[in-house]
Amino acid sequence: MTIADTALVCRELRLRQYRNFVSIDLAFPDAGTAIVGDNGSGKTNLLEALYYLEIFRSFRGAPDEQLVRFGAEAFHVRGVFASAATGEEREVTAAFEPRTKRKRVTVDGIEQDRLGDAIGVVGAVVFSPSDLSIVAGAPAERRRFLDIVLSLGAPGYLAALQRYRQVLKQRNALLRDAASPASLAPWDVALAESGGRVVAARAAWVEASSESFARTCDAISGGTAASLRYRPALAEDALLSDGEQAAAAIAAAVERLAVRERERGMTLAGPHRDDLAVLACGPDGEIDLREYGSGGQMRTAAVALRMVEAETVRRARGRPPLILLDDVFAELDPGRSRRILELLDREERGQVILTAPKESDVELRRTELAGSFASSLASWRIAGGKVTT
Repeated sequence: MTIADTALVCRELRLRQYRNFVSIDLAFPDAGTAIVGDNGSGKTNLLEALYYLEIFRSFRGAPDEQLVRFGAEAFHVRGVFASAATGEEREVTAAFEPRTKRKRVTVDGIEQDRLGDAIGVVGAVVFSPSDLSIVAGAPAERRRFLDIVLSLGAPGYLAALQRYRQVLKQRNALLRDAASPASLAPWDVALAESGGRVVAARAAWVEASSESFARTCDAISGGTAASLRYRPALAEDALLSDGEQAAAAIAAAVERLAVRERERGMTLAGPHRDDLAVLACGPDGEIDLREYGSGGQMRTAAVALRMVEAETVRRARGRPPLILLDDVFAELDPGRSRRILELLDREERGQVILTAPKESDVELRRTELAGSFASSLASWRIAGGKVTT
């Protein structure tokens, strides 16, 4: 039995009052499927609902209220995931009611008191055209990417992040109220301790993943060198992948910025202000893709980041992830599209569910990689929130 045999595949997906779906029940083939439909038909909504069972939020950043079908009282999503090789079976459900603001999540029939305990049960990675914002967008987009990857792949990270956010919120409130240094002191310590754990995990992941990112970018682009670098709002000479040194760097920055923080009423040092640099290497040195990269370079880097995320999930779960591809080839040239498919075909991956606006797009992929996973996917049609299998 290989690692690929241990993959959890989505056997059943049930949606009720989710986005443009009134009621739908689907049974997916183990290999996966290609879902074809016009823009606005519900393709992305379907993948969004499936991935909701991984992180319990929209990968498009939409609030839960917007996921409830217009006029409905609540949405409900249920997925059954199983491995034929190991016999493992997991049921994950999520529901949200706007009136009460209540989100209810169950795993194997047991309601979860803390969402963090249910995150990552499925083991899925979603590739989307909106991933371009990870490279081209504001630093918050890259911090969000890091937080999701590490919440899924690094034990203890989510708890440290949640603790840091709680401390940051309280400390900012005190700063806005012009609290005394004595009142801030315990929160300064807590900020450094929890922030140090967050920074250390991020820095360690970036350091460990940069080589794989560079290799993947090279394979997709056909020769472009690239790298990742963690950019903290701290002294960069500290060994930030060490939690104690990262905490000490935050503490030193808090002390240095104390006057400015009181003037502005906000915390100016810590992982909430850090960034991830996505760099390309050229004859004149490194360039930041956010500022100087071409559209093709940025899209290549975005796909490579998702590929590295898939590696992280695979290592953390001990099995390949479920791969969701939301029309990712629409804005890539044929060469890059083909090389991405070749990379996916070589990786140990699980079930693949992809979407495309036209049947010809899917047939092109099947022709390009005859005998690969692309040629084995079932074809479904979607229109008006209804799927024909």
